[in-house]
Amino acid sequence: MIELLRTNDAVLISYVQALLADAGVEAVVLDQHTSNLEGSIGALPRRIMVLEEDEAAARGALTEAGVEMPAKRG
Repeated sequence: MIELLRTNDAVLISYVQALLADAGVEAVVLDQHTSNLEGSIGALPRRIMVLEEDEAAARGALTEAGVEMPAKRG
């Protein structure tokens, strides 16, 4: 899996999930439960992951929507 985005912003996570779903890309949010364990103060970022074969479509959908992501690795 490829990490697209890492953020503490719950609204951004929800927005990105909706954008990816509309683009037909399945995304997984990691560290969500760990973040809840720390008291939901938003100190621990959550990671949005997609399959390697969906990376180009996912990055395209998020770029088109104006969502900033870290540069692609490698």
